[in-house]
Amino acid sequence: MTVRQQIDDFLALKRIAIVGVSRTGTDFTRLVYKEFVKRGYEVAPVNPAAQDIEGRPCYARVQDIQPPVDGVLIMTAPAVTEQIVRDCAEAGVRRVWMHRGEGIGAVSDRALELCQEYGIGVVPGFCPYMFLSETGFFHRVHGFLKKMGGTYPN
Repeated sequence: MTVRQQIDDFLALKRIAIVGVSRTGTDFTRLVYKEFVKRGYEVAPVNPAAQDIEGRPCYARVQDIQPPVDGVLIMTAPAVTEQIVRDCAEAGVRRVWMHRGEGIGAVSDRALELCQEYGIGVVPGFCPYMFLSETGFFHRVHGFLKKMGGTYPN
């Protein structure tokens, strides 16, 4: 399956978790969280240091979410991503997206290997905003620059 197919499959899910949602209301992770909620996704926030996010219960681990989610967007440091992939495998999650706007993001080589070992479909980087319809100007420019640079997935 191509990366673009993985992206489309992930965005077709309706029940997801976002791991790494910040307690800080203006943090980028919160903006992504709010955007998915606004678009009708059922989103479970995961942050072991938070009780709730935007008035919804926040979970310490992916395995704590009931009923289980279909996919997990990982927005953490790469050092944490490997454990999150293990948690996803334990919880029966079959799709993950390791966020990356620029820089390394949540992606780690070992986490990608674990996805393969566990049979988890993975989007290895990219920002979801680049693939959601009707996003803001900045996100459309980001996608355009990726296309011009040859790094936008086909």
